[in-house]
Amino acid sequence: MTDLRIALGAMEFGTRIDEKTSFDLLDAFVDAGGTWIDTANCYAFWQDPSGHGGQSEELLGRWFAQRPGVRDRVKLATKVGCEPLWPGSFPEHAEGLSAEAIDAAVETSLRRLQTDHIDLYWAHRDDLETPQEETVAAFGKHAAAGTIGRIGLSNFALWRVERARGLALEQGVMGPSALQLRYSYLQPRPFVRDQAHDHRFGWITDEVLDYADRNPEQDLFAYSPLMSGGYERADRPFHQAFDHPGTTRRLEALSKAAADLGVTRSEVVLAWLIGGTPSIIPIVGMSTPAYLTTALAGAHLTLPPETRTSLDQAW
Repeated sequence: MTDLRIALGAMEFGTRIDEKTSFDLLDAFVDAGGTWIDTANCYAFWQDPSGHGGQSEELLGRWFAQRPGVRDRVKLATKVGCEPLWPGSFPEHAEGLSAEAIDAAVETSLRRLQTDHIDLYWAHRDDLETPQEETVAAFGKHAAAGTIGRIGLSNFALWRVERARGLALEQGVMGPSALQLRYSYLQPRPFVRDQAHDHRFGWITDEVLDYADRNPEQDLFAYSPLMSGGYERADRPFHQAFDHPGTTRRLEALSKAAADLGVTRSEVVLAWLIGGTPSIIPIVGMSTPAYLTTALAGAHLTLPPETRTSLDQAW
C-alpha cells in the first residue's frame, strides 16, 4: 500500500483534545494507512496553564508506549524553535535555533516521545540572531548520530533555505529536504499576508511551488489547508485578507467541483493539493472522527483533469 500523502496534525492533542479522543484519532489514522504525524515541542503552550508546551509530544509518547509496534508504522515529525523562554514571552523571546537550544530540544523531545529517533525534525521558524552556520551544524550533528532522519525548515524565506543547503554542503552534513508553510486553495491578497498570519515568510508562493517542482527531493508540506473549517462552516469566516474577487471565483469553482463529484469542498481542496504539481502534503488538524473521515476521503480522491483545470483557472 502506498503511503497516504497526508499528515495528522497533533497540535492540540493533550490540551484542547483529551487523551481518549486523541488516541482514538491516532489509532484510526494509522489503521487507515496514514503514516505522517506532525507535532512540535511548543505544542500547545497557549492552551496550557503552565505557559509552556510539550503536552502533544508527551501524549504521543504515551500512545507509542501503549501501542507496541506502532512506532515502526509511522513517520514522526516534531519541531524546535518556538518554545517560549518563559510564560507569555512568545514570540519576542523563544528558544531559537542555537546549538545549545537544538541539543536540549532534541533530548527533551526524544524523552517525551519515548522514542530514539525523529523521522523529520523541523526548524519551526527562522532565527536571525543565531549564525546559520551554527544551526546547520547542530542539525547535521544529530542527523549523523541517527537521532534525526531528515531535516525540514518551516516558515523560512526561500533564500535562507538555499543558504542552509549551501552551508550543509560546505560542512559535509545533512541539509534540509522538506519545507513546511501555510497554503490552501484560497489565497490572501499578496501585501496583506502579514495581517492574516504571524510568519512573514510562512506562505507557499508561486516561487516556492516552482522551487519544489524543480527540486523534487524537497517535500512540500502545507499547514492550515482547510482554513480552520471555513470551507464547511459558516461560523468560521475567512480572514478579511481573503476578501477579494479571486476568492469569490474560486469558491464558486470549488462548490461546483464538490457538487459534481458528490463530496465536500474540503475533500476537493485536499485532493487539489495532493494531486498537483508539485504534490503537496497537507497537515490536517483532526479533532473528531468526522473530520478524520473527511481528511482521509480527500487524501484518496483523484480529481478528473477537467475539474482540476477549472479549479486552477478560477481567478
